Amino acid sequence: MSGKRISLLRAAWLVLKKDWLIEWRTRARLTALIFFSLSTLLLFSFAMGPDIEALRRHAPGYLWLALLFASVLSLGESFRVESENQALTGLVVTPVEPRAIFLGKVFGNASLLFGLSLVLLPVAVALYDVDLSRDPLSLILVLFLGSVGISAPGIVYSAISANARARDVMLPLLLFPVLVPLLLAAVSATRFTLGPDAQGQLPSWLKLLTAFDLIYLSVGFLLFPKVAEED
Repeated sequence: MSGKRISLLRAAWLVLKKDWLIEWRTRARLTALIFFSLSTLLLFSFAMGPDIEALRRHAPGYLWLALLFASVLSLGESFRVESENQALTGLVVTPVEPRAIFLGKVFGNASLLFGLSLVLLPVAVALYDVDLSRDPLSLILVLFLGSVGISAPGIVYSAISANARARDVMLPLLLFPVLVPLLLAAVSATRFTLGPDAQGQLPSWLKLLTAFDLIYLSVGFLLFPKVAEED
């Protein structure tokens, strides 16, 4: 190339397409995520017993716990290919802006988690007897914002722990404390999309989810070049 750097958005799109292509060709991670999440929801339903009202009331929390646990598997594999043979270093020294790698990875992982959440919804209906018809558009928005919110800090920590000897342990230790506000907001917002919202609290939780996403997208966007250089 002539030395001009590929535009940020185009480079991010290329990284995203590359990850989608790898995922489509192997489908190993996607299959593992689906079975793991389904097993998690099923175990929660068995743990609660036959109390339908309790299952319905706790369904939002169980759904997001399944997505959280699945995200560890997903994020742990985000830089597996790049960490082999120092491919991440190769990406950084190419004309691709490191921040484009961050954006591509974030939205690649977010699309995987969002798609997984859509797969889990009918399972939640069958196991927990939830009603998806109350506010489906808001529910989809909550799932998307939550998926992005998990992925934004998750990609940074995944890159940090990619070459660590105990990366499978380090990643959740770094990530879970950061995600506590996001999970509280996501569970609360999901509850109000599946059930009554007499006091109109849903917009406030949506604003909190959006703020969390914007903050960690901005922080990751600024810090990722330094993280990539250290790797």
